[in-house]
Amino acid sequence: MPSFFSPYSHEFVRLAACVPHVAVADPRQNAENVLELLAAGDKARVALMVFPELGLSAYAIDDLLFQDAVLDEVERQLDRLISASRGLFPIFAVGAPLRHRGRLYNCGVIVHRGQLLGVVPKVYLPNYREFYEQRQLTSGEDVVGQAIAVAGGEAPFGRDLLFAAQGRAAFTFHIEICEDLWVPHPPSTDAALAGAEILLNLSASNITIGKAEMRRLLCASQSARCIAAYAYSAAGAGESTTDLAWDGQAGIFELSDMLAETERFSPDPEMAVADVDLGRIRQERMRTNTFGDNARASADWLYFRCIAFEFAAPDEPLELRRTVERFPYVPADPAMLRENCYEAYNIQVQGLAQRLKATGLQKLVIGVSGGLDSTQALIVSARVMDRLGMPRSNVLAHTLPGFATSKTTKANAWRLMRALGVSGAEIDIRPAAKQMLKDIGHASATGEALYDVTFENVQAGLRTDYLFRLANHNGGLVVGTGDLSELGLGWCTYGVGDQMSHYNPNASVSKTLIQHLIRFVAASGDVDEETAQVLLEILATEISPELVPPGADGVIQSTESIVGPYALQDFNLFYATRFGFRPSKIAYLSWNAWSDTERGRWPPNIPDAAKRAYNLAEIKRWLRVFLYRFFELSQFKRSALPNGPKISSGGSLSPRGDWRAPSDATAKVWLEELETAVPDSA
Repeated sequence: MPSFFSPYSHEFVRLAACVPHVAVADPRQNAENVLELLAAGDKARVALMVFPELGLSAYAIDDLLFQDAVLDEVERQLDRLISASRGLFPIFAVGAPLRHRGRLYNCGVIVHRGQLLGVVPKVYLPNYREFYEQRQLTSGEDVVGQAIAVAGGEAPFGRDLLFAAQGRAAFTFHIEICEDLWVPHPPSTDAALAGAEILLNLSASNITIGKAEMRRLLCASQSARCIAAYAYSAAGAGESTTDLAWDGQAGIFELSDMLAETERFSPDPEMAVADVDLGRIRQERMRTNTFGDNARASADWLYFRCIAFEFAAPDEPLELRRTVERFPYVPADPAMLRENCYEAYNIQVQGLAQRLKATGLQKLVIGVSGGLDSTQALIVSARVMDRLGMPRSNVLAHTLPGFATSKTTKANAWRLMRALGVSGAEIDIRPAAKQMLKDIGHASATGEALYDVTFENVQAGLRTDYLFRLANHNGGLVVGTGDLSELGLGWCTYGVGDQMSHYNPNASVSKTLIQHLIRFVAASGDVDEETAQVLLEILATEISPELVPPGADGVIQSTESIVGPYALQDFNLFYATRFGFRPSKIAYLSWNAWSDTERGRWPPNIPDAAKRAYNLAEIKRWLRVFLYRFFELSQFKRSALPNGPKISSGGSLSPRGDWRAPSDATAKVWLEELETAVPDSA
């Protein structure tokens, strides 16, 4: 049975972009060098390997390409590689000059398990600046529907070939060669529209200053536009340096993300290896309806022969060869995180400013608890006033202490309101709450320690009720503070509660990102040193709704002990809503991200105490909680969300935006898949 701990069990396919050492005009040695890397790929259980353009002859041999001795030896070495492949796991594509009907073509040759699957000719031959390919070679533009005799056999030949691996880990790929990528309409574009999920490029590509970044841009862009994986291999050490030099740049890209790249200018053979996520690619194509529209609009000229073959994926456990961010809403790269925080903060400010301006009102009303969410919303509100040229005193901030409000959070709320220069006030909701509890006959009104959902929601509802009436009284707009994570888990009070507001700038911001937004503002220079210090102290506070008094042991109500760690639940939310992954794949990704604190980078400013690992049992437990709460328990709260801006590519849960779902669904199908497909321990 396939292992849960194999990437091949979760729609990943392992690719390798290879740079062997090159021997000029020595096909036998070049084949030997290819075999060396094939052996490494076989050991690593790589499914698909791509080698450089004209790699069996070497690229920069000019008129030696016309020499029969060289061309004959290329075919002999192809036969050798085909024979050797019988005992090798990988499918591979090697570059070779091949004769056909009196012409010479620059070809990609695809081999697997002793079979020559097909041969693809290069279409666009550069004949400018340092390139003179049309002197020796013929374009494959008109080569369709043909077959070629090579290495004692015959194989499909043409630019119209797709290759479809069949079996448990099925995938479809396409071959193009070097310059084919550099033209306005690469052959791989049509191949992707016809169904190719993995695009391979056999390249030689001499190096000049700045060219490496251009290659990355081209590969990343093509993988994004084609919603595909793109693997690129360029020639390296050993190629002729008569007039050119070679850096051996090879890389693997997926939907614009660079997953792996070789060391450039290495004197040794190099191989970039990564597991590409076909599930992600398939989900994106399915969701992006314009991709399918483009394919249908191109149907008149889209013609490909599909070469199907059997591919037996390995069953044994394998390490995942790609980075999985622990925090999908919070990149570990410091520069990217700064940019994300800058954009998120300004999206929040712009959204709320536009709404306030459109209403003709001049005041914002907000409840401030001293917790993360209301802190960020208050910062945004103050900045909105700056943006609109209004005094910050137009922000009417109220702290509304209840039965379990701590001295620390209340003090932080007041310090923050004063530091930001807003109009601060306090309304003790306990008298009104006691009256309501008494009126409805709740046992807590007579002194019984009954701290149930009614006890909690009386307080949450009163806070919201006060804020809306304050808005009526002062001519203001109620600013929501609840975040994306709480909406995903249904951890909010519906209607007259924290689920409702006039506008919520936090609605698309995850709990894990809000912490970094606050840090970003603290370090941005937008606030003074005193305010920055208050913000840092708020960040260190335990996340709690503060609706239930502490127990005899003094332990306060902890949100994460009920709904799960936000680090895990944000991870689950992202992959369930953004990509629709099945629970077993989410658990697999989570295990790879969270099972080892030493694996991968952490975002900056994460306290050491927060850098913890989760084992598979914990991941499965909290994913079970998420699936039930998200799919079965709380959709009705999301179906009635107030307005608020979409902020991240992870999406929003607005029924007018990224997420639309029935409120009466059951989580049964997700929970069953989780129980049957995810082991209880590693």
